[in-house]
Amino acid sequence: MTFAELLEQPGVDEEFVLRSRFGILAFHGGPVERVTSMIARMAAERAGASFYTINQPADRPLHLPSTRFRPDDSANFAGVIDHCEAVCTVHGYGRDMDKQWILLGGQNRALASALGDALRESVRPKYRVVDDLDEIPKELRGVHASNPVNLPPKQGVQMELPPGVRWNWKAGSWADAPGLEPTLDVLDVVGALASVASEY
Repeated sequence: MTFAELLEQPGVDEEFVLRSRFGILAFHGGPVERVTSMIARMAAERAGASFYTINQPADRPLHLPSTRFRPDDSANFAGVIDHCEAVCTVHGYGRDMDKQWILLGGQNRALASALGDALRESVRPKYRVVDDLDEIPKELRGVHASNPVNLPPKQGVQMELPPGVRWNWKAGSWADAPGLEPTLDVLDVVGALASVASEY
């Protein structure tokens, strides 16, 4: 399925706002990679950054590879990419390597380093922040030229969050479930991302 075909599906829509030239995006938001839209939206609002996500029906979420999200398929997405100098895309992963790692890929390695430093100061010690590309699985590095994180002039950072950051342990549910307040883990990530976006 192409990005254009995804947008034609019933119940699928884009949510975006243009603010600063720094963008915070969540392509796999909503029910696809849970809590990523929530984190991107909150950080963008706090930092005055631009924001983009895709909403899908909870009963039939579709996961497209990041390289399929092309500006030619969406005028809204193209407008966000054209407006931003650099971006951070927020993703979630659930592989069995180490569920407590926060991975920072993308081609803008200086930005990844800055975000890594901010996260290390913010998140609890149980989460390891990895901004060395050699330590990140190849398929999670986000360095392909067609990956949307690298389309703006100064590229960006692909942030991959483990399930632990996105889970509300007390409620036994994802942190974005209706009626729940953001967890401390979510707020820690939001604060670090917002601080970097604000200073950019």
